[in-house]
Amino acid sequence: MKMFKAQGNLRMKWENDIPTPDKNSYWQDICWKEVNRRVYKLQKRIYKASKRGDVKTVRGLQKILIKSQSGKLAATRRITQENKGKKTAGIDGKKILNPQQRIKAAMDIKLSDKCKPVRRVWIPKPGRDEQRPLGIPTINERIKQYLVKLALEPEWEAKFEPNSYGFRPGRSAYDAIVAIYTSISKKPKYVLDADIVKLNIFGDKDV
Repeated sequence: MKMFKAQGNLRMKWENDIPTPDKNSYWQDICWKEVNRRVYKLQKRIYKASKRGDVKTVRGLQKILIKSQSGKLAATRRITQENKGKKTAGIDGKKILNPQQRIKAAMDIKLSDKCKPVRRVWIPKPGRDEQRPLGIPTINERIKQYLVKLALEPEWEAKFEPNSYGFRPGRSAYDAIVAIYTSISKKPKYVLDADIVKLNIFGDKDV
C-alpha cells in the first residue's frame, strides 16, 4: 500500500513538473511554454478543488506547485525579467541576475530559509508634501513571495466576491469604474469615499 502511494506521488509530481535544471543548463533553452502550461494546470486544479471545498487537495496541490521546478522557474523569470522593479536592489545590493544566476536562484529557492531584512526607502505621496515608507525585499525574497502567490492565488480567486477588483489577476481600476457606473446608473446608490489618514506600519507590540 505504501509503495503504491509513493509511486502515485512520484507520478503526480512528474506529470506536473519538468526535469530539474542543473548548473550546465542554459536559461535560453528552457521551454517557457511548457513551464507556463504546467503551472497553469496546477493552478486550475487548485481553483477547482477550492471551489468544491476540498481543502486537503488544495494544500497538497499547493505544496506540489511550490516545490516544482516549473513554479520556481516561472517565479524567477517573472521577478528578474518581467516585473517593472526588476532593476531595484534590496538590502544585498543585487539588481540584475545573468542567465546562469537565474537558474541558480531558481534551484536554490527554499521557503524555510530565514528572510533577509527589507531595504526601506521613503517615496513622496502623490499630490502631497509628505513621504511614505516603502520596503524593498531582495531579489531572492521577491522570487519566493511570487512563488507563494502562484500557489495561493487560485485558491482565493475561487472564494472572492465577483464585485471585488483590488489586486486581482485580469482585473484593473477600469473594470471597477465600469462596475460602479453600471450599478449607479440603474438606481440611486450611496458611495463612500474614504481615506486612511495614518497607519502604524510597524504594528502595536502590545497586541
